[in-house]
Amino acid sequence: MLQEFSYGDSARAYMAQLSPLSTMKECETRLKEAREFLSIREEGQGFPRIEFDEIPKELELLKLKGSTLTVEGIQNILRLTLLAHEVIDFFHQVDKVSYPHLRERINHVEKNPKLVQLIVKVIDDKGKIRNTASPFLAEVRAAMDTVRKQINRNFNRVARDLKSQGWLAETTEAFVGERRVLSVLSGHKRKVKGHILGSSKTGNWTFIEPSANIELNFELEQLADDEQREIRRILQELTGKLMEYRPALQSYQAILVEFDILQAKARLAQLLKADLPVLSQDPQILLVDAYHPLLLLANQRAKKKTIPQTIKLDKFSRILVISGPNAGGKSITLKTVGLLQLMLQSGLLVPCDPTSTMSYFHAILTDIGDNQSIENQLSTYSYRLKRMKGFLEISNRKTLLLLDEFGTGSDPDLGGALAEVFFEELYSKKPFGVITTHYTNIKTKAAQLQNAVNGCMLFDRESLEPLFELSIGQPGSSFTFEVAEINGISVDLIEKAKGKLDDRKVNLDQLIADLQKEKGKVSKLNGEMINREKKAEDARVEFEKLRSKYEERLATQQKMVDKNNDLLTLGKKLQKFINDYSTRGNNKALLAELRNFLGIEKGRTEEIKIKAKIKEKIQKKKTVKLNRKKNLDKITVGTTVKLLAGKERGTVLELDNGIALVAFGVFKSRVEIEKLEYVVGKK
Repeated sequence: MLQEFSYGDSARAYMAQLSPLSTMKECETRLKEAREFLSIREEGQGFPRIEFDEIPKELELLKLKGSTLTVEGIQNILRLTLLAHEVIDFFHQVDKVSYPHLRERINHVEKNPKLVQLIVKVIDDKGKIRNTASPFLAEVRAAMDTVRKQINRNFNRVARDLKSQGWLAETTEAFVGERRVLSVLSGHKRKVKGHILGSSKTGNWTFIEPSANIELNFELEQLADDEQREIRRILQELTGKLMEYRPALQSYQAILVEFDILQAKARLAQLLKADLPVLSQDPQILLVDAYHPLLLLANQRAKKKTIPQTIKLDKFSRILVISGPNAGGKSITLKTVGLLQLMLQSGLLVPCDPTSTMSYFHAILTDIGDNQSIENQLSTYSYRLKRMKGFLEISNRKTLLLLDEFGTGSDPDLGGALAEVFFEELYSKKPFGVITTHYTNIKTKAAQLQNAVNGCMLFDRESLEPLFELSIGQPGSSFTFEVAEINGISVDLIEKAKGKLDDRKVNLDQLIADLQKEKGKVSKLNGEMINREKKAEDARVEFEKLRSKYEERLATQQKMVDKNNDLLTLGKKLQKFINDYSTRGNNKALLAELRNFLGIEKGRTEEIKIKAKIKEKIQKKKTVKLNRKKNLDKITVGTTVKLLAGKERGTVLELDNGIALVAFGVFKSRVEIEKLEYVVGKK
């Protein structure tokens, strides 16, 4: 997939040989580069498309004195240079603190405008050598144009004469080589002066070069030869000038190949919805909502849901023993851990929540599947014993073990006893690991060891359908007899088989199965309870909205009533003034009273307006404060935030007494929650 997402041969070759990086530091750098490039693509920053032709042959020729590059080779150099310049310009234009690891990649690379000028001065956009490339070339081409015009005039004159006499074929002209010739009916060929250059397949017409053009065509060929010799000289001279830029061209190609590789990683990450987990120096794995990438894509194509897994391995639970029935997802879970760890250590982003935590292991030891060798007559069990011997020698606290169907391949009792001893010895080496098994003694031992933990793949006991969900804390039943019964094996045979076993083993398996069944019921009830709580909360929120709406409407209506009452009172008072006004008498006292009344009412109106403005300001402050509090309440571990005065988004990793540890891209910073703002987005 990564090869398909790569554009150039070098990037595809790198992807074909992709392997885990040798140090934690290199791994961390590559991962952060990939995450920064993914951010550029996600944010639509206008980064140039990394599509270019590599120039290995051209770089080799630039080492040889007197060599000459082709026009196509020089054009490839120009396109590569211009693309490299675009990449450099991009990082010069964006914020200087953005994409620090990618910026480090191009810090040593500089633009070379003179290199571009050298080429465009000689070669135009269509790949033609410019007339201005040299005075002699301009002179030759001018002479060629003059000769061509004369040839065409002569040809057209002769063609008109012959056509009027009916000596030409329907297609009056053709080309033989580079020469323009007349298509003369073969019966008239001796009547036409010129040089016969051939005839048609049927022999019906003959191709004749007019005699007036024979010398001119010869002259044109001589000029064309002069032109080509001058072009070779110009290209050789240009090649010599480009030699001093060979180191710059090497660095351009190298940096563009690196970005081609990053481009492929980003495309894969977008397809898998992959991200960069938190990187820990101490060995640990905390995968939150992790997916096996190939299973995820297969289910997407089949339009099926993929169940994410959450898996934790730390110093308190270094080894996870997964048990349960076949086809329940044990191996897929184990392979998810292994593949995601290998992706991470190879510099690839992984399909899990970014709040996940992963680290670097010095060795990843796997025993998965049947590796029996027919050629060496080596049995599966012998092969596994040899690998186990090697694992015991290598394992340490920086090792990740992935052991599928641990202990199988021999007598169940004897092999189980040896597997238990291996398990104890491996545990004593303090590695991290995921182990799948059907052996009861391994499950029991995991329960006894302080830093090991049991887990099981959940199974619906009634339908006997796998749920593909990992449950930590208890071993799983193999559901051997239940699966046999649902597949038509008679109850008598099953009971007979149970009689062959130790009662304690049957009872233990039954107890584990019952525990899984009860846990399934509890999980189902818990899910139903969560759904009910959500519905109740949704109903409460809806009720609060309605109540708020009704209270707002009631307040509006009350304001209207109060306003109407005020207007009614004012109307009555004004009506009294109107009634007391005398058209004949002295109204001086009445007018004084009216002016006084109007002054008081105007003052009261102004006071009401001022109070309303003050109240509005207070309400705005309360609303802002309330919204701010609601905003801060939403900030939890995993949420997306930004600084009040900034734009860059980050993810909250920790919260402690009002202080948040926030990852802004590849940087982490401790910030007071009051200075953060919740942003709706991906957790």
